[in-house]
Amino acid sequence: MKAFIYPIIIALLFCYSCSENETITEPDPAEAAIYFPPFNSNIWAIKSISELGWNESELQPLLDFLEDNNTKSFMILYDGKIVIEEYMHGHDATKLWYWASAGKTLTTTLSGIAQEEAFIDINNKVSDYLGTGWTSAPLEKENLITCKNLLSMNSGLDDSIDAVENPEDLQYEADAGTRWAYHNVYKKMQDVIASASGSTFVSYFNTKLRDKIGMTNTAGGWLQLGNFNVYWSNTRSMARFGLMIYANGKWGNTQIVSETFLNEATNTSQDINKSYGYLWWLNGKSSYHLPQSQFEFSDELIPNAPNDMYAALGKNDQKIYVVHSKKLVVIRMGEAADNEVFALSSFDNDLWGRLNTLIN
Repeated sequence: MKAFIYPIIIALLFCYSCSENETITEPDPAEAAIYFPPFNSNIWAIKSISELGWNESELQPLLDFLEDNNTKSFMILYDGKIVIEEYMHGHDATKLWYWASAGKTLTTTLSGIAQEEAFIDINNKVSDYLGTGWTSAPLEKENLITCKNLLSMNSGLDDSIDAVENPEDLQYEADAGTRWAYHNVYKKMQDVIASASGSTFVSYFNTKLRDKIGMTNTAGGWLQLGNFNVYWSNTRSMARFGLMIYANGKWGNTQIVSETFLNEATNTSQDINKSYGYLWWLNGKSSYHLPQSQFEFSDELIPNAPNDMYAALGKNDQKIYVVHSKKLVVIRMGEAADNEVFALSSFDNDLWGRLNTLIN
């Protein structure tokens, strides 16, 4: 993805809510239950580091590390409750920031919802929904591409071309399923959802996901920047999404996205990049591929992170980490910690090294 952040856009998108976010400490009658913050409220329950028995002396070194590495906001949820919520470099709880490719997982979630509502079947050809000729590939090759291929990044289309709007941008490179490549063609799933549902993608997103988990408490939304539809929000809205994923697709007693679909999405989706699901990155696998490379690395994605961790990773170190074994959702927004990166960076492993000293 090419750089798309311009200072004037950032200035226009920063917004402020009417009141400051608040936290509360409240009794926990059911310790095993996941906490969900209420709708239309800035209140969010907290869990202290001392209650969790974490190493409190490691908190300030962690925060110093984050600030030194261009972080704007950082949150840790434990079973849904806030343990850490910090803002740096002039950012605050009311300001918006871009998700970059971490927002791909919003498209994944909408795909699962649309499948549950019988609008789509991800095993069907993309051309079943967009018509033939949506690529410039020969028809017999185009018809090999399923919606699942788009979600798994193995469509076989040429990833050296950034644009995906027109058929001439989508050129045949290999048969679908035979080559993994990080490619913006996943965006065609947004067109599939819109066509199949008879709605716009944004309207379907707002109705089926955003409004149902309370991401409407503050301003935010999709912004078209060049060829890319990029999601912006405050940090707590990103945390709400991460919490819903952690809760196996539920918000309270409401199933937002099928747990079965979510299990598929957060497990290996193809045989080439074992560390990739449906637009989610997966830890604990024996090998991985990176964007813009066909090289296979024989290692875990993030060695310092728990094996069951999966993540939404975006350009310049936008992060949502979900770890069921530790009951954690971790959010990071900001500028690139070091050099500009598309998804994974050395910052991921360094951060988890710091987190381990705090949590263990």
